[in-house]
Amino acid sequence: MKNDTVLSMRGISKSFPGVRALHNVDFTLCEGEIHALMGENGAGKSTLVKVLTGVYQKDSGQINIAGTEKELRIKSPQDAQNAGISTVYQEITLCPNLTVAENIFIGRGNYRFINWRSQEKRAGEILKKLKIPTSATRQLGTCSLAVQQMVAVARAVDMECKVLILDEPTSSLDEQEVALLFSLMRDLKARGVGIIFITHFLEQVYEVCDRITVLRNGELVGAYDISELPRVELISKMMGKELEEISELQHQKKTVANEDIPLVYEAFGLSSTQGTKPFDFKIKKGEVNGFTGLLGSGRSESVRAIFGADRITGGKIKINEKDTKISGPKDSMKHGIGYLPEDRKGDGIIEDLSVRENIILALQVLKGFFHPFSRAEAEDFADKYIKLLGIKTASMDTPIKSLSGGNQQKVILARWLLTNPQYLILDEPTRGIDIGTKVEIQKLVLKLANDGVSVTFISSEIEEMLTTCSRLIVMRDRNIVGELKGEEMTQTKIMHTIAGEAAQNA
Repeated sequence: MKNDTVLSMRGISKSFPGVRALHNVDFTLCEGEIHALMGENGAGKSTLVKVLTGVYQKDSGQINIAGTEKELRIKSPQDAQNAGISTVYQEITLCPNLTVAENIFIGRGNYRFINWRSQEKRAGEILKKLKIPTSATRQLGTCSLAVQQMVAVARAVDMECKVLILDEPTSSLDEQEVALLFSLMRDLKARGVGIIFITHFLEQVYEVCDRITVLRNGELVGAYDISELPRVELISKMMGKELEEISELQHQKKTVANEDIPLVYEAFGLSSTQGTKPFDFKIKKGEVNGFTGLLGSGRSESVRAIFGADRITGGKIKINEKDTKISGPKDSMKHGIGYLPEDRKGDGIIEDLSVRENIILALQVLKGFFHPFSRAEAEDFADKYIKLLGIKTASMDTPIKSLSGGNQQKVILARWLLTNPQYLILDEPTRGIDIGTKVEIQKLVLKLANDGVSVTFISSEIEEMLTTCSRLIVMRDRNIVGELKGEEMTQTKIMHTIAGEAAQNA
């Protein structure tokens, strides 16, 4: 790695109405360096990149390229590109119906007057130089995802980029494809390109990166050489916990250890269309367990497979110890399983429907839309759960989009409680809501467990997981890497397990 600075960002701040996304953040990238930008959801990674690429305008701070004293003013993505800053996103933004050569050169010059034979020859030279295994005349859509990503990189490199930003480029790639992309990244590094690598895969960071910058809650935690930052320390910095300060929380929860307690749900070798690797899972009556791991570890994909929200591609399921086929969410609902999704707005609420209509939705699906509830029945259901959960709304006929995030979350909980579930899956039920409502939801989960309902609980906040769960399934890179219960359930042990290291004095 060379030591010449190719990019310097100093004191970058950015706020949106009611939200401080970045506060006085510094970031430095060297020539010929692969630099990981790490942080949990909401840490500020995306905002920093969008400031650098001209999508957002910074409120304060300074950006310099190649160590020059003159400040670089980036007002648009085109300004960033002209300054030698290129981005390859997780979702490929090229044209699959065009050839590789056309994708490399499209948008440069007048399309009608391009000498494509010459361009194909030039594209072939670029592909050969970068060791990309495809031909210039091949239609891009027929290439693997890895090759398509590499073509996007080739386009950026041919435009003489000094800084290359790779935003989750490996999320849809298999191991062989990741190896191809990493080979290209190392080649670009040797040519002096500075690469910013954003990923949630820890193994990949330690395989290919030279340095790591960690953000948390919009602020800089620090920049570290990869050799000086063990994985468990990286995780602690991302989570905001110092290892020596971590102690097991004291809490009240129900532990389900009796062998006589029946299993409610079992899965063997379960996999889905969303890249979950085959896994086994079980939960007993009245148990609260949870999936934990960093963002992108596969927590949400796993519970979506358990519920059938994503199409199941393999494995065997037993419900109440009987073989059961789950073809989709409705099958799960018929077996008494409810699911509060991570994306409250996208997958949970129906914005234009009222609070009342949102509450009765799941039960109405089970009953059938050709057998609607009477208005009086629907109002009785809604009134009961508005009071039970303390949902703050002007009336049950208020559109749910008018409610706060915490009250929207309570409405979705009411929806599933109304179905009298035997097993409830809650994915980030307290994200983005106030501390008082968080405590209410945690208390509700423990009460449900005491009443015999099985609950799988997911939260990015480890304290919540320790407070609520009696057993934790630890995930990394979409694999289950451990299971913790009893005295093993400490934050230190969780972090060591995520990092793939044996915890000492945990």
